[in-house]
Amino acid sequence: MLVYLADYLSQFYSGFNVFQYLTLRAILGVLTALGISFLIGPWMIRHLSFKQSGGQPIRDDGPESHLEKAGTPTMGGTLLIVAIGISTLLWSDLSNHYVWVVLAVMFAFGVIGFVDDYKKLIARDPKGLASRYKYFWQSVFGLVVAIYLYRHAVTPAETTLIIPFVKDVAIELGLMYIVLTYFVIVGTSNAVNLTDGLDGLAIMPTVMVGGALGIFAYLSGNTVFANYLGIPYVSGTGELVIFCGALIGAGLGFLWFNAYPAMVFMGDVGALALGAALGVLAVLVRQELVLVIMGGVFVMETISVILQVGSFKLTGKRIFRMAPLHHHFELKGWPEPRVIVRFWIITVILVLIGLASLKIR
Repeated sequence: MLVYLADYLSQFYSGFNVFQYLTLRAILGVLTALGISFLIGPWMIRHLSFKQSGGQPIRDDGPESHLEKAGTPTMGGTLLIVAIGISTLLWSDLSNHYVWVVLAVMFAFGVIGFVDDYKKLIARDPKGLASRYKYFWQSVFGLVVAIYLYRHAVTPAETTLIIPFVKDVAIELGLMYIVLTYFVIVGTSNAVNLTDGLDGLAIMPTVMVGGALGIFAYLSGNTVFANYLGIPYVSGTGELVIFCGALIGAGLGFLWFNAYPAMVFMGDVGALALGAALGVLAVLVRQELVLVIMGGVFVMETISVILQVGSFKLTGKRIFRMAPLHHHFELKGWPEPRVIVRFWIITVILVLIGLASLKIR
């Protein structure tokens, strides 16, 4: 939005042309989202505490240390969506349809999470939004976006699967692009949601992966860098670096309140929205497999749940003391901050491996 104002003012003073640079607008996106989080965060926490008299329900079969968290307000993900949305709208080129796609996905999945959280915390329905309805609407939104992107693809690179660390190997997906896009968006959304079980555990990996995808977006949207690195050039994806910057700023602002011991929890409204946003970002910059690497913590958490449920149904035995995986380590005696920080360290390593795929081919 402000890009248009700067463009108009540049005819009077050439210094306003600096706002055409993606890097500057990305930095401003970070700072704007961070500022919004700090500004409205305390008010939102007070408001959520007032509305949610009982706070976040705590599982009585989980680690005993979690029982003291009873009453902590949730739905803090609303702060993330507001901060990211405003910052992106302010600093992005709104004629870029990729920006609207990512925003639409984030808001759509955020609505699903909001309804679930609202039913649990405000309407006091312990079941929340039934899993089948939650998955149904995730599938609807995921398929709509997948079909839209497939129908509006202009170049073959936009629907080609890139294999990381391998040179000159790409798979033209055709209609399978729709299937892959659907699974990436819906799968990442649920994976982040499963990871959001400890204070700050999900938000920092989200920030790190989002930042790395911002680098991919910047490079893949530049013909010179894309050709030099041998990655697909997708015109217009560079503008997504603004969204990624806003995600970083909002995520760090939220962590200010969500760090152990948390003053507010993210809730499904934030986890589903951010996970879906990461998924669609990876699809747009053609780095779905790199997302699997960089988001390895999300993958491990999801696999632990699948293995736990499958093992119990088939054999009556559990593989882990509790799933998702972070609870397993808690029940082994790891203090919560140790689990959180070690998962963050793992994410740093995995993100660096993912970024290394830019040159190692």
